[in-house]
Amino acid sequence: MFLWFLEVIVGLALVIALGWAIILLMSDADVSLILKAKYGKQPASLAGKIVWVTGASSGIGESIAYCLAESGCKLILSARRTEELERVKKACLVSAKHKVKEEDILVLPLDLVDFNSHSKKVQEVLEYFNKVDILINNAGKSQRAMWMDVELSVDQFLYEVDVLGPLSLTQALLPHMIERKQGQIAVVSSLAGKTGVSGMRSYCGAKHALQGYFDSLRIEMASNNIDVTIICPGPVFSNARLHAATGKMGEEAGTQMDSSEKRMTAERCAYLSCVAIANNQYESWISPHPPLVLIYIVQMLPDLSKWFMQKIGSKRIMALREGK
Repeated sequence: MFLWFLEVIVGLALVIALGWAIILLMSDADVSLILKAKYGKQPASLAGKIVWVTGASSGIGESIAYCLAESGCKLILSARRTEELERVKKACLVSAKHKVKEEDILVLPLDLVDFNSHSKKVQEVLEYFNKVDILINNAGKSQRAMWMDVELSVDQFLYEVDVLGPLSLTQALLPHMIERKQGQIAVVSSLAGKTGVSGMRSYCGAKHALQGYFDSLRIEMASNNIDVTIICPGPVFSNARLHAATGKMGEEAGTQMDSSEKRMTAERCAYLSCVAIANNQYESWISPHPPLVLIYIVQMLPDLSKWFMQKIGSKRIMALREGK
């Protein structure tokens, strides 16, 4: 009788494990987020919220702005290029289909590394909208260079853009959210913030730091009813590689992504990011395979994952040397 009971338990466990494995292999996000996308709150649940998006002039940030506009959110669009922000604003109004008006979208040029300006920018936003419900720290810069070819000044620059910029802006806005006892901070990190990747030393280091800073913030802000969502995209089609830093200060990689590469569209990434925000996810992984399944291995079998990354790293090194 005992053996029969044990066989049933083992059989059920295998069926459940197989079910989860199938869901994982068919998905383009972590299991929790996929379930929320199907059964949880949709981006439309954010209608009426005032959302500040940095890095809104291109890539994932631009697509997030369109998704939120279509959902009926009021927006603050920030980046350095004013003309691109105006273009995105016009496209948002089209996407919104009369759900938001022109005055519901504020174009606010912002330089993330001009830390002294952040308090003033926050004040401008509060004077215009009177509050901010959600801040999405999306702006950042990627990198392509071998570890030994990187100047320390590049590390410092990417740390300022990808880490200290979001920290500074968040810290400037938080007193407002704390006073209201309400708000949400979302950060677009990367799967490169979960594991090392060859040829991206400064970027990986910055994204790992970003994870630590905002994981700590989540714990401290819980008593103030302020949520922190960390979004970790994998490969996504964008201009990130074109404007990526290299090993030399002031130099850009200048290469385009190939349409044949296995990457997610910025639109799909933006939708899943908005689902994560709508459902107050603590952390979400958004990526096609194999990077997505690799992150599961990183979490559960860290030593095996390091061996695997070391083995596949040689292919990346060859690609980097060929300028890809």
